[in-house]
Amino acid sequence: MPRNLSAWVDLTLHLFIMLLLIGLLSFYNSFLALTAFVVWVCLALFAKERCFDRSRRFERYCKSVIANVNELMNYAMERLPQAIFVVDAEGRIQWANSQAEGFLGAAPEQDADLKDYWPSIILEPVWGTEGEYVFAHEDKYYQVKYRPVKFAVHQPEYMVLFVEDVTGVARLKTEYQESRTVLCYIQIDNYDEVMQRQSEAERTSLLLAVNQALDNWLKNLGGFMRRVSDDLYIAVLERRALDKAMAEKFDVLDKVRQLQNTNRLPVTLSMGVAVAEAQSMAELGRQAQAGLDLALGRGGDQVAVALGGKTQFFGGRAKAVEKHTRVKARVVAHAVREIMEGADAVYVMGHHNEDFDSFGAAMGVALMARALGKKTHIILSEMNAGIDKFEELLKGKEEYEGLFVHAEDVTTLDALNPALFVVDTHIPHLVADPTLLERVQQVVVIDHHRRSESFIKNPLLVYIEPASSSTSELVTELLMYFSDDMKLTRLVATALYSGIVVDTKNFAVQTGVRTFDAAAYLRRSGADPVVVRHLFRSDYETTVALARAEAHSVLYAGGLIGTSIPGPLANAQVIAAQTADSLLRIEGVRMSIVVFALSEDTVGISARSTGELNVQVIMEAFGGGGHQNVAGAQLKGRSVEDVLAEAIEKSKNYIEEFDSDESDTSAGR
Repeated sequence: MPRNLSAWVDLTLHLFIMLLLIGLLSFYNSFLALTAFVVWVCLALFAKERCFDRSRRFERYCKSVIANVNELMNYAMERLPQAIFVVDAEGRIQWANSQAEGFLGAAPEQDADLKDYWPSIILEPVWGTEGEYVFAHEDKYYQVKYRPVKFAVHQPEYMVLFVEDVTGVARLKTEYQESRTVLCYIQIDNYDEVMQRQSEAERTSLLLAVNQALDNWLKNLGGFMRRVSDDLYIAVLERRALDKAMAEKFDVLDKVRQLQNTNRLPVTLSMGVAVAEAQSMAELGRQAQAGLDLALGRGGDQVAVALGGKTQFFGGRAKAVEKHTRVKARVVAHAVREIMEGADAVYVMGHHNEDFDSFGAAMGVALMARALGKKTHIILSEMNAGIDKFEELLKGKEEYEGLFVHAEDVTTLDALNPALFVVDTHIPHLVADPTLLERVQQVVVIDHHRRSESFIKNPLLVYIEPASSSTSELVTELLMYFSDDMKLTRLVATALYSGIVVDTKNFAVQTGVRTFDAAAYLRRSGADPVVVRHLFRSDYETTVALARAEAHSVLYAGGLIGTSIPGPLANAQVIAAQTADSLLRIEGVRMSIVVFALSEDTVGISARSTGELNVQVIMEAFGGGGHQNVAGAQLKGRSVEDVLAEAIEKSKNYIEEFDSDESDTSAGR
């Protein structure tokens, strides 16, 4: 049976067959054939008329349906709960449905700018694309779905905006987010030092003052707190309360720091804060504890907030307090000895472009390993111009033959169970050979910089003391307790002594009692100040570059001074550090920033402060780190001028904010 044929075509086929039969009938009876032909003609005319009549009716029906559909579509467009706008590239309204009046509060005029009604609506960044977003206007939220209208090339471009009121959903979402649980670990980070040499009544009075300050702070936030040990508290609050605390920069740190005690030591708090998102409560607790460890590792007196996959820091104004006892150093020394005894070989490395502190600490750790008869290597980066003079002193000495290897030469590890010691840094991408961190399972970190968010993964042992003057000081104390018969060679003692001297600026910066104890131990072991003075001597070109950098420095309001060193120069990092230190000696200067060209595509920053300001916070914004009064950073693909301008701007903002907070605190906020 044929398909897709019209009714008239089907009837024509039948009529043709009937006509053939009438023709055959005419051979037998002409009268009957004539009668049949007349009937056939009438039937054909009737069939044709009926087919054409049905065709006309169907056409009228289709036109009626199309008209109704257009009318329904127009009705739907006008009565949709969405506002529909057609706008041009300038954001002017070309057409809008009747619902737009209810959304805008007035009938939109032709060619009116949509931003006149909704200033928060976004057009330019999304022009020509498809998508959706939500914006707020007054006390309502609107969802916009945008689609481009495509015409011929010569036609103007338009965009269709489908706007829907989603205030209820947005408020519910906001309420959900603001009511999320926040877990906070709070610790008095200098509890032992503050409580020393105080009577029981004085201790009770001081703890009562701390408890009252924390209790009042949490009551204002609507939170709940319980004390779980002498120096540790756990608090639970809502996300909206955390936002308020962050807006106030956790001013409870300043209030507690001002509490008076007979020791005249400020009481400082450290907090680890984690926000409930998709994790379990157990994971939330681990995040809060990790935040507290991070805050303590950065020197205390600060808050680490884990939020949205990132960690934000607040506070960090007080200097790290030096511990009066070496109990931790003795425990760590014994742990280091056990790790070395269980290893087949020991590798030691510092940060990229080693300085005397990194080199001296590495020499001290290597001495421990070699005293146990372990195969030992110190890994040096490809850029180590700062320690060239010391390498020259070691040349030709048989006992140091094969001790130093460069990072590019360490392709395979001979030992089955090696141990890796990382000194003077804890940031993975700053070590001399980052690939070695992935190949060695046992990693020990020894550092004196404040702990940053970027940290070596899964270290076996971490020894970070931000209150210490240098990593060389920490390693020296470990040598004191490593073995009773440990003897330092003259060159190792000198290397450690030079590390302390360079980081303390010749015992002028961040120097405590234990620093002088370590220096005295090194002097008794043969450290030679004459050799150290030789190591720190600079050539004529360096002296000229240093003078030129100081001459081009600019002093800004708030005690900020900045300059740059074009180049690159062979020892630009050393010149920059010396320049930053020299500028800090100017009357009224509280912070110095020196930007220098480290290589063709790398720019470095050296930042120094008198201790009042925390330059580590500023350098962390550039991906660097350090501690409160000495920090730095390195950036690739930037010019010296751009980096200097950005560093100065960030430093100005920090100083302005710091001075504003200080004035508020002194006013009794």
